[in-house]
Amino acid sequence: MTDHEDRPVPGRHRADRATTSSDPVGADDRHPGSEHEELEEGEDERDHLPFWQEMVLLLVVALILAVGIKALFMQAFYIPSGSMNDTLVFNDRILVEKVSYWGDGSPQRGDIVVFADPGGWLDEQQAPQARNPLAKTLEAFGLFPTGGHLVKRVIGVGGDTVRCCDKLGRLRVNGTPLEERDYLAPGAKPSLITFKVEIPRGYLWVMGDNRGESADSRVHLGDPGGGCVPVDDVVGKVFSVVWPLTHATIIHRPSTFETVPGGDADPDQCGGDAR
Repeated sequence: MTDHEDRPVPGRHRADRATTSSDPVGADDRHPGSEHEELEEGEDERDHLPFWQEMVLLLVVALILAVGIKALFMQAFYIPSGSMNDTLVFNDRILVEKVSYWGDGSPQRGDIVVFADPGGWLDEQQAPQARNPLAKTLEAFGLFPTGGHLVKRVIGVGGDTVRCCDKLGRLRVNGTPLEERDYLAPGAKPSLITFKVEIPRGYLWVMGDNRGESADSRVHLGDPGGGCVPVDDVVGKVFSVVWPLTHATIIHRPSTFETVPGGDADPDQCGGDAR
């Protein structure tokens, strides 16, 4: 009888071990997932970047995005003069989009375009220069407009013949008169300079909306380029004014250009004369 009572009961020792605090299975039974959660928290702490490294990473990503957007989609400029009054006025902030001219797209009559100086249209005082470390950094990444840019309206494209003026004082493109009252500055005449010019393929004839205050294609008739702007120099099309808010608007192509037929002129170079 005594021997039988002293004999170990099968399974009792194993059951006692299952509930000891040192046993991992028992710990899981009392606090489900506790060790797993602590392990994940420890891994998060080890993977977390220092604040300054996160800031550097964010700045690099932002810069890459800015360069990509500027190169492929749109770019911001400001208006430095009154040559496009009242469509665009001094200190307007404008957005220029590039998507319209992707692939086979090209500037159309009536578009307002920003283009790089074709050569000699701006002097050094008019061309923006990077003068501080931030501007020089932006210049290195192509985000600061160097070399000078201009903004004008496209009046004629390659193959067109542009003439001013007819008996009613209107511009004619391929023989069709333009009705420009919707965008010319109040009181401005279509042109005080009389001329006739044929535009070669791959070039544009551009003029400001404030004709009496715009040093545009007409003023450069005698230059080596004949006043025409290479399409390759065009940055993009102005599609909106974003600042100041009182002048914010979407820019549309005037309807008068829809009636102009295609031109058949095909000169070797931009040629014309002031008369």
